[in-house]
Amino acid sequence: MKRHYGKFLIVTLSLIGVASLAQNPAPTPHSGQTELSKVEEWVLSQGTVESIAPELAAILGLGSDRLPVKLKSFRTSDGVSRTFAVSTNPSQKAIVISALKTIADKMQIYSVGTAWLTDRSGILHETIRVDASGARVLPNNSRAAEFTNIKAFFVKKLEAASPSISSSPSPGTSATAAGGKQEAK
Repeated sequence: MKRHYGKFLIVTLSLIGVASLAQNPAPTPHSGQTELSKVEEWVLSQGTVESIAPELAAILGLGSDRLPVKLKSFRTSDGVSRTFAVSTNPSQKAIVISALKTIADKMQIYSVGTAWLTDRSGILHETIRVDASGARVLPNNSRAAEFTNIKAFFVKKLEAASPSISSSPSPGTSATAAGGKQEAK
């Protein structure tokens, strides 16, 4: 009887685990999430080579050294730089999206704003707040609406740039430049 009771207990516990997984399914990507992979490709092909400070990389869990990235940044009228940075380190597949304003005080220069760690799926992994005293991790739900808005901002920037991206016959060569090279021969 004890042997059957033990098997029954194990089966019951397994079913409870399966039932709880069904109630809390894994997040599924929506259209905005899948479009981040396109933004990632755009930034990798046309972005500027930079690096993320070691302090910021460390708090995001991306190592303790400068993190090499390619990025696209757009400054708003109020001085906030919206930046989409893609890691170029093969062992650190990550995207850091930020909305930071640089402040030049009498004695120091620092940034104020929020940065988010995500990946090409668009799922939020980490939220940090940056100010004069440093950076600290926040609960992801505290700035989730801002995260959604900034993702949409970069998707719109990609869509606005798409006509110029798709009109060139090969990366980095415009139709005019290709024709010009042929005539110069």
